[in-house]
Amino acid sequence: MHELGTVFYVLDRVEELVQENHLEEVGSVTLEVGEVSGIIPEYLTDCWKWAVKKRTKPLQNAELKIEKLEAVTYCQDCEKTYPTMKYAKICPYCKSERTYLVTGNEYNIKEIEAR
Repeated sequence: MHELGTVFYVLDRVEELVQENHLEEVGSVTLEVGEVSGIIPEYLTDCWKWAVKKRTKPLQNAELKIEKLEAVTYCQDCEKTYPTMKYAKICPYCKSERTYLVTGNEYNIKEIEAR
């Protein structure tokens, strides 16, 4: 379960920002999670609920919000993009396998709500 490691990484970054900006409380943290990132949002949420209780006071009530990023693949032959989850590696337009993932494998801290 790498979701716990992901949560600890995010919490470490947020705690750094809390200290740098002298924040009293974090209301929420919004993460963008790619649909082929291998991160399971439900596990991430469960890990978050457990981990924030172990952190400094400003983070103990912070809510985790997750926004899914669609996986999009680009075809080098016809120069079109398409939804990765629906068509995988083979381009639905020209049937080429000369494709690569453009988005959908990442996770980002999008927003931190301070109170």
